[in-house]
Amino acid sequence: MSLHRRPVVRVRALSAAAAATALVALAACSPGGSEARVNPPPTPPAEVAGLCAALHGELPETVAGQARTRTDPESPLTAAWGGSAIVLRCGIPRPPAMADPEQEGVQVNGVSWLLEKLDDGGFRFTTGMRKAYTEVVVDKEHATDAGMLVGLSTAVAKTVPEGIASY
Repeated sequence: MSLHRRPVVRVRALSAAAAATALVALAACSPGGSEARVNPPPTPPAEVAGLCAALHGELPETVAGQARTRTDPESPLTAAWGGSAIVLRCGIPRPPAMADPEQEGVQVNGVSWLLEKLDDGGFRFTTGMRKAYTEVVVDKEHATDAGMLVGLSTAVAKTVPEGIASY
């Protein structure tokens, strides 16, 4: 009878070990526990970099239900939520699409955003009429959350004055 129990115990131990391994793997892949690889924009002028640093300090801890994620490399010009589901870069050069009068835009909490649909189904939102351009790229899964820009717009309105970016 003890021979019969050993395999059962071993099977249970293996199942527990497999479950633990699966949990560790899932935790490593979960958006809140991961890093986002985000290339900072080219070094902006000092005034723009200062505005971006102020924005960085005001960004919300969650966006569209996604927790803030550490970026690699760390930079006051970048932020991410949910891994790379939502990625922000501040101090980008003026996007060429800003010159196209046919481009769509939205206004959220007093902040104008240029709206560009990406080939992968996601969206890129870029602030306009602010002293620093801020870009937010959202994957297609999170682009459907209409409230996604609310907290980001509040932070932009608080830290980046209206005007025309010099960069």
